Amino acid sequence: MSDKFRVALSGDFRKADGTPTYPSFDLSPLEADPRIEMTFVDAVDGMMPASAMAGADALILLVPRFDRKSVPANGRTAVVARFGVGYDSVDVPACTENAIGLCITPDGIRRPVAVSILTFVLALSQRLLIKDRIAREGPSGWAKRSDHMGEGLIGKTLGQLGIGNIGAEVFRLAKPFGLKLIAHDPYVDPKLAQELGVELVPLEELFRRSDFLSVSVPLSDATRHIVNAERLKLMKPTAWLINTSRGPTVDQKALYAALTDGTIQGAGLDVFDVEPPPADEPILKLDNVICAPHSLCWTDECFAGNGAADIAAVLSVMKGEVPRGLVNRAVADDPRWQKKLAGYKAKFG
Repeated sequence: MSDKFRVALSGDFRKADGTPTYPSFDLSPLEADPRIEMTFVDAVDGMMPASAMAGADALILLVPRFDRKSVPANGRTAVVARFGVGYDSVDVPACTENAIGLCITPDGIRRPVAVSILTFVLALSQRLLIKDRIAREGPSGWAKRSDHMGEGLIGKTLGQLGIGNIGAEVFRLAKPFGLKLIAHDPYVDPKLAQELGVELVPLEELFRRSDFLSVSVPLSDATRHIVNAERLKLMKPTAWLINTSRGPTVDQKALYAALTDGTIQGAGLDVFDVEPPPADEPILKLDNVICAPHSLCWTDECFAGNGAADIAAVLSVMKGEVPRGLVNRAVADDPRWQKKLAGYKAKFG
């Protein structure tokens, strides 16, 4: 082990001129510690290169992928701290097999993503983008005001597909709006739902009853296209779909059909099947869809929180401790990982 604890950051955390891409990500706890050496590693074809990772004890990862080809042969790297809660860009089995912990930042993302979901609810129900457009048209646009009435929220039903970290926060924030709250999540503790005033319902019932249906599930084999043509047809023609999770949780072709044939009223999409979507993607042309480039929750608050959580995870590992937000819990029992932590504790703890 070298004299310093080496922390690599994916190169997209800095601009071409070397300045921070996201100034709210406070790197000072790393910069101020004389025991730590920081380095930026640029992705190669979207992938973190193993050659540049060989000297790193920890990696803070934004957009690039980390898979088997990223794992350094010398086995030094101990933790990958993902900037956010989605980790489909990380090969988890490869991390576990190579005694690398994967951490995410649920505390940093919880409130910002929940706020973005409610932003979609409010913007869709109030016809915000349409009203913005006609307001800019002058008198002819203003004459169309009556054609674009919004909808009140009292008594409407907000459904959450997933009531985990983010879904629960959505319900906490939504209470003052007078919405009825329902959710489907086979893994949730019923006591949490009761505390939040949420009715747990079967999956098909969630689609049938929701006026606003928000998707907040991680992408997996079980959730890929969980929102499909069959389930969309269960929804009310006045209903809105909101997706801030991962694009492939929704069958995008089926959603486009549902949005154009009147199956549902509209959608708020922060994520897409392919990102970035091609400029000629049909769903981008629809007036009943509000889109964001997988960044609606990107605020100073979000990036400060994610950064603080990742730095806390990295510093925990440096002190020989198991960090918060560890995804692959099995690695904590791996003697190879324990040996890494013991070495860090002896030197830096």
